[in-house]
Formats: sequence, C-alpha cells, structure tokens
Amino acid sequence: MREVLIDGAWVDACATAAREIHNPATLAPLGAVPECGAADVARAVAAARAALPRWREAPETERAQRLAEVGARIRARGCDIALLVTQESGKPLCESLDDVDAAAACFEHHAESAFGVGGAERRVGGVVAAIGSFDSPLVRIARTAAPVIAAGGTVVCKPPHENPLSSLMLADAYGALPRGVVNVITGGIDTGSVLLHEAAAGEGEPRADADSDAGAIESVVVLADADLDLAVAGVAWSRLRNAGQNPAAPGRIYVERAIAAAFADRIHEYVGFLEVGDPMKPDTDLGPLISHEAARRVEGQVAYAVKDGARLKLGGRTFRPWGLPGHFFQPTILTDVRRASAGTREPIAGPVLVIIPVADAAEAIGFAIDDEPRNAAIYTNDRQMAMRIGAHVEHVTRRKPQWFPYRDR
Repeated sequence: MREVLIDGAWVDACATAAREIHNPATLAPLGAVPECGAADVARAVAAARAALPRWREAPETERAQRLAEVGARIRARGCDIALLVTQESGKPLCESLDDVDAAAACFEHHAESAFGVGGAERRVGGVVAAIGSFDSPLVRIARTAAPVIAAGGTVVCKPPHENPLSSLMLADAYGALPRGVVNVITGGIDTGSVLLHEAAAGEGEPRADADSDAGAIESVVVLADADLDLAVAGVAWSRLRNAGQNPAAPGRIYVERAIAAAFADRIHEYVGFLEVGDPMKPDTDLGPLISHEAARRVEGQVAYAVKDGARLKLGGRTFRPWGLPGHFFQPTILTDVRRASAGTREPIAGPVLVIIPVADAAEAIGFAIDDEPRNAAIYTNDRQMAMRIGAHVEHVTRRKPQWFPYRDR
C-alpha cells in the first residue's frame, strides 16, 4: 500500500483500509492507497499548522525560488507522471502531458507572483485544504496549492479517490519546500469531509478550497452564418476532450434551426473519424470513462433523453473497442433535444454532444444566458452581430466578453 506525505516524509498511514486503483481501459491493478481517517488527517493538518509560522515569515525570494524548484522537479519527471495519469485516468497520453505541463506552469507562475504578495493583507491565516477532482487531478490541486504557498500559507492535499497515484508521484516535487508546507493524504468523500472540518478548526481564518465545477453545464451557440468547419472542430474538441468528463465542456449546443441538420451531419462525420481505444497509443483520440459506474450512468442518461424526445444520431452505449474490457462509451450525438428536457437538465459526464435547435440568434443567446454558464462560446462570421451579442451579454451578466477571432472578415 502506498505511503502518504506528512511533515516532509513518506510515512505509513494509521488507517488499515485501502482502495485498489485499476486502469480504466484494461482493468489491470495499479496499486492501492490508504483510506485515511481522522488520525491521519489530524497528523497532516498538525504538520501544516506547525509549518505555517516559519513559512508565513519566509522572504518572498525564498518562496519564489522554492516554488520555481517545485515546477522544475515536476517537469523533470513529466513523462513518468503523464504515463501514470493516463494509466489511472484513461486520458490519451497527449492530454496527460498537457496536464503535467499546466501543473508545472502553475507553480512557475506563482513563483513569479510571490514577489508581490508581501503585505499582511495577502498572507494566508491558516491551513488550506485542497481537494482534487478526477477529471484533472494534477491541475486542480496545483491551482489551489500554488497561490496559497506563494502567499505564505500551508496546504493539505487530498487527491481524487478515483485516480490518486499520479498526484502521489507529483508530490515528490514538494521536497523543494520546507517540511510540512504541503502534505498529501488519500481517501474518499469521508476523508475529504474530515479534512475540511479539521482545517476549519484551526486558528486564524483558514479556508478550504475544493473543485467547484460539479454540476456545471456550459453552453455554446452556433449561428446560421458560422463557418461550420470551424464550429464543428471547435465544439467536438472542447466537448470530447477527456471523453467528455471535463466539467467546463459545452453540455448544451444551441444551433440555429436553419443549419441544425447540416451541423449534426457534419459533426457526425467528424466524430466518426475519431479513434476510441487504448489511451497509451499515440493515435487514440478518446479513452475510457473513469469507472464502470460512470459509464452506466451516462448510458442511463442517454436512454432517458431519447425517451424524452431526443433523437439518437450516433452511439449511445458502452462497448469494447479492440476487445478492451474497460469502461468505454461510444461517442454519442443527440439531436432535436428540447430545451429543459431530460437531455439538458443535468450534466452528462461522457462523450455526448447535445444539440438543441433554436429559432434564431435571439432565442439562442437568451437560452445561453439563462443557463448562467461560467463560460460560453458563440460561433458567427457577422462581426456586427457578435458586437451586439457581446454588449447584451455584458449588460445582462455584468461580465465582459472576450473575443477570439479565427479570421479577419
């Protein structure tokens, strides 16, 4: 059973219960991690709390140098970490390499920002709990831990229980920091709950940061004048990355009715060329879902959407590409989905494209704003229309839109 990182040392957990981790593509066992309980959480939080006074008063130059060294150590083992991400998460290797690069860059970025966080108002007052999610286990914890460390705070990390092994390998890089600044324990939901309670029970004003994307359904709008080649490629890539298990992926695709059929046909053709299979192979586009339960849940959601009026244009079932026994789900396209029907009421964490026809741009934008997404995309070649939509979105949401023109027209 793997050890946990407490007070700068790899130690055995007090807990005897363990969780087996398997490769979601092949179901091969990868190892076991402890289900840490209250005693292990208390040890980790105590170590972080003991390290806090010294680290909080450390010179900015020291914090910056040590953060930069964490980033360098991650990059030095980048290939090994990425291989383990793919083995335990099912992501294609190219995506895992991107995740490792993003995690390292996060520490490097905050190494630079550490020079500007010196005032007391920017200091962290307690221990921060960083709880990861399975869709991007390295990046989400890095985004919490790096700025806290830069600001003089200390952290207890709990990687996602579905795929914690790569986070434990990455944790070797925390050896660049003084002992106790970052601690790493493992476990499930119960462990996370105990950690949040323990971190909040300390002195000062500690906070607990966890992934906040759960339940998100992002939106994308494709207007009738859009370049379909660009729209199809952009929507398919953003939706199907990590087999559709990215909470920031567009869960609702609003398409003007005049081009809805053509868009669906084009995206069907695009998706049909994607390679589903072993994520360790360089030509694989889509790997498995994270678990058997996840695959069955997506299958049930698709079936319910069809029963509620959606048309199944492609996919819709679990399957075994190349005879692999893992948790694979067919790339799936649902068309003619009605607003507020079963296909749109909850996020589908799988490779499912939900296409909702709309009457015109006004209806599409109204629906997208009603979704209250953190991020949304609009495809159009009408510059004036884009400017009007942007002004309306800013007026309603009080958020300034960003423009990413693909070509000058």
